Amino acid sequence: MQKCDLTGKSKQYGNNVSISQRHTKRVWKPNLQTKTVVIDGKKTTMKLSTQAIRTLKKKNLINS
Repeated sequence: MQKCDLTGKSKQYGNNVSISQRHTKRVWKPNLQTKTVVIDGKKTTMKLSTQAIRTLKKKNLINS
């Protein structure tokens, strides 16, 4: 499933709305990246959203 391991961000559902106001179902998926993170001296791979990666970089918790 498309879900961020840290923030829990997952798929969102909604409608495409055309010019004629016709509604069709669509899905927005989060942009997930696999990153290796060091937690308590152990390397673990996590699926993180790009928003979570930016936040970790801002807080200096991740280097790359």
